[in-house]
Amino acid sequence: MEETVKLQQEDGLSFNIDLDGHSFKIDSAEEFGGKNRGPKPKNLMLAALGGCTGMDVASILKKMKVLYDSLEIKVDGVLTETHPKHFEKMHITYTVKGKDLDRKKVERAVSLSQDNYCGVTFNYRASMEISHEINIVEA
Repeated sequence: MEETVKLQQEDGLSFNIDLDGHSFKIDSAEEFGGKNRGPKPKNLMLAALGGCTGMDVASILKKMKVLYDSLEIKVDGVLTETHPKHFEKMHITYTVKGKDLDRKKVERAVSLSQDNYCGVTFNYRASMEISHEINIVEA
């Protein structure tokens, strides 16, 4: 299977992106010559990781019949100091809120995503450290 994205320069460092039938814009910060009209390209890597594993965990919890009120995924990334600046590590925080949640099932869902299903995690692990933590919040 092949995937394609199309980028069209709009103005300066701003590009319009057409991906999977959806359009959005990327740009750079003003300090680097952009106009800050959209997310920075490298930061989309954080969103890709959070989205991939988040969808996995939500799907797995549903299959496990785990009822929860909310699922929040936060991804923090650390960039290198030298050029080419790239992420050297990312840390995922899973926060699941609900009543009487079974921690072992939530841990299993996260483990399945991280070890078996999330292709973004698989790709990123080849070039950086990926870590995670799980917070269970009683509703």
